[in-house]
Amino acid sequence: MNMSRTRERLVVIGGDAAGMSAASQARRLKGPGELEIVAFERGHFTSYSACGIPYWVGGDVTERDELIARTPEEHRARDIDLRLRTEVTELDPDGQRVRARELESGKESWTSYDRLVIATGARPIRPDMPGADAAGVHGVQTLDDGQALLDTLEGTRGRRAVVVGAGYIGVEMAEALIKRGYEVTVVNRGSEPMSTLDPDMGRLVHDAMEGLGITMVNDAEVTKILTGEDGAVRAVVTQDREFPADVVVLGIGVRPETALAKAAGLPLGPYGGLLTDRSMRVRGHENIWSGGDCVEVRDLVSGQERHIPLGTHANKHGQVIGTNVGGGYATFPGVVGTAVSKVCDLEIARTGLREKDAHRVGLRFEAVTIESTSRAGYYPNASPMTVKMLAEHRTGRLLGVQIVGREGAGKRVDIAAVALTAGMTVEQMTALDLGYAPPFSPVWDPVLVAARKAAAKVRGSL
Repeated sequence: MNMSRTRERLVVIGGDAAGMSAASQARRLKGPGELEIVAFERGHFTSYSACGIPYWVGGDVTERDELIARTPEEHRARDIDLRLRTEVTELDPDGQRVRARELESGKESWTSYDRLVIATGARPIRPDMPGADAAGVHGVQTLDDGQALLDTLEGTRGRRAVVVGAGYIGVEMAEALIKRGYEVTVVNRGSEPMSTLDPDMGRLVHDAMEGLGITMVNDAEVTKILTGEDGAVRAVVTQDREFPADVVVLGIGVRPETALAKAAGLPLGPYGGLLTDRSMRVRGHENIWSGGDCVEVRDLVSGQERHIPLGTHANKHGQVIGTNVGGGYATFPGVVGTAVSKVCDLEIARTGLREKDAHRVGLRFEAVTIESTSRAGYYPNASPMTVKMLAEHRTGRLLGVQIVGREGAGKRVDIAAVALTAGMTVEQMTALDLGYAPPFSPVWDPVLVAARKAAAKVRGSL
């Protein structure tokens, strides 16, 4: 502890989910007289839902501020010294201090700390190619990014949009742009959209996107982005085609924002994220914690480290960090990789391992796919649902589930997420006592139908 001060100082880098959850939880446990909290955020906003940005752009959410869970003023009212538009440019772990620059004035200064939280998030991947930084080319990671995209959409006369990438952000942004009246082309280097699914399940998403009027271009690599005389984007070019564009959205994915940590010599994993222990303390550093999209976490199914940037994890990380910084005790055991999204009324969900994930970690498995309905088949508005399930060869341990269907499909993945966390076998899953009534489910829930089929296949493999 720095003896020149009468109270400890916690410094937080990053003002969104993980950082401000940590700051808020630490404040609940320790008052201003015990703990000073200083938080740096380079953007204009704090504690917001980045996951909601596509729905704001598409008009489902009408006001930007609806995405903000807690304003800067609310944080300051709790004696958190929050400094917006201030970017940390250097970490000095040995000297226990950080250098920050005020973006408006350019003024730089050092701030010492007793405890440090790194919650720098992730940055959108920008392809290294001509035109990638042109006017009209947008990544979508922060509220500032969302506002910049909306400004472009409102100031552009043309109505042609190209989305590069078909992951969660790419698919959601394609739908948002369709809702705003744009002609949308999605250029995807994979064989099908949603690489978090196996290709056979991704094909169902492909068909739904084309049903919305979205042009899907798979197995295509973008090589450059062309600009006009005004410097603004005018087309996206692949190996053999050119797609006119008045706006381009990058949905290629994100990488951990860990340049500061790397420069300071902090430990990074294979995906470039910070490595922590279960208390979310950076490995080898007693007074530094990290959480959110800038860290790698333990996959409970494969046993390996993964980078899974989701707000659900970030908020949990922040709670764990804030509890430990505040004098309590908490741990984050890991994840099973659960995610859910939608394209119009098509719900897309997954948890656990895909086939290629299981192959990569050396697991042998059985895979089954079943067709079912969201309600009893005779009940009005029963909609089709496809469930794919992976079970470990011989043991029958559940390894992963993917679900694509209409209303009532997506959140069924939570059944599988709980089963994965508990280490259940597919045989054990068949006996789960799930809720049933015709408006909600067939007698055999679709997830249990898949479990029965998987269990039979495992038995047949002995």
